[in-house]
Amino acid sequence: MVRDIVRDELDLSAILGSYTERRGQPPYHPTMMTALLLYCCCRGIYSSRKIERACRERVDVMAVTAMATPDHDTIATFRRRHREALGGLFAQVLVLCREAGLVKLGHVALDGTKVRANASKHKAMSYARMSKAEREIEEEVRRWFDEAERIDADEDALYGKGRRGDEMPAWARTKAGRLKRIREAKARLETRAKEEAERVKAEREAKEAERGRPLTGPKPKALDGVPDDKAQSNFTDPDSRIMRTGGGYEQCYNAQAAVDTERQVIVAQSLGNQQNDVGELLPLVDQIKDHLGAKPQEVSADSNYCSEDNLEGLVERGVRGYVATGRQKHGTKAATSGDTRGTGARVRQMRTRLRRGGWRSRYRLRKHTVEPVFGQIKACRGWRQVLHRGLDAVRAEWTLMCTAHNLLKLAAARA
Repeated sequence: MVRDIVRDELDLSAILGSYTERRGQPPYHPTMMTALLLYCCCRGIYSSRKIERACRERVDVMAVTAMATPDHDTIATFRRRHREALGGLFAQVLVLCREAGLVKLGHVALDGTKVRANASKHKAMSYARMSKAEREIEEEVRRWFDEAERIDADEDALYGKGRRGDEMPAWARTKAGRLKRIREAKARLETRAKEEAERVKAEREAKEAERGRPLTGPKPKALDGVPDDKAQSNFTDPDSRIMRTGGGYEQCYNAQAAVDTERQVIVAQSLGNQQNDVGELLPLVDQIKDHLGAKPQEVSADSNYCSEDNLEGLVERGVRGYVATGRQKHGTKAATSGDTRGTGARVRQMRTRLRRGGWRSRYRLRKHTVEPVFGQIKACRGWRQVLHRGLDAVRAEWTLMCTAHNLLKLAAARA
């Protein structure tokens, strides 16, 4: 069914149009390669080497490839070359789901999940530790270079100029390489701090212009443009971040999904490297309108998305929101207990709406709409850690996962 949908109903012109060279061996057909990638995502096979093995060992995969056996390098190259075009298939599959009656946009639930990066948190270092390590290693490398020069001079006198004794020791080269990586990581943190300072400054100036007076209170530390001593950068995947998860702190990315309550179809998705979800709500709602030409009637989200600006944005878009203003404790009727998210007018109105709804509040739809989707992707299909490194590559990987999820919903509805 997945193969037939890809072959007969998806527009693959963005992929097919890139093959114009007539010389050399004919490539594996791009339609077959696209179907292979999506089908393997549906079956929890993600590594290019595992896909290659499946092409030789699994009958269901052989049916998709018509017995073709592309190697892992071909599969990885195809996925990397057509990363953007493969991401564009998400919108096409979503439209097919709506035409099949799987998307109603009556109620859409939003949530985020942390996905482990392809990097160890032990390969991260704080800015303060970098500064200390940079000085220590720089002094050590300088001593080693001086020692290497002394040894070179002694061995030149002993063995003669140009003999093997004049090579620099391997340990000196290793330390020099580590010093270079630390300096590069420091530069990334300093650049990130400067960009954050510019963003915060622009936001403060906009608020001051709106209010017609300077803001009171202490200025944010971010305005200094200096990295916090605890700010960290990972040497393996600099785009990933240390994030709090249910199992502690891990090197992660933050995957987002907006799910239609009718059949748990993902109607919008994104992926970033920020712990906080608050900036994702309105872009996801706008993405639904871009994909389907219509906005949802209702949106529910947990307290991580609650802010005065987000609630105001939902009102401006004509979407009725059910956004928790605090954590819902067991045995309570509404998601308003615990720490509240601000005391603005919109937040107070939302708190009142959720309390009045009680057990019957539309907010109750959130848990059994969006959270099972993450369970299906991470537990049932085994996608708990990304394969790629770098924000753009991981975003494309998450988009492909969401496309495969919707394809399974479409195939089940047509079976």
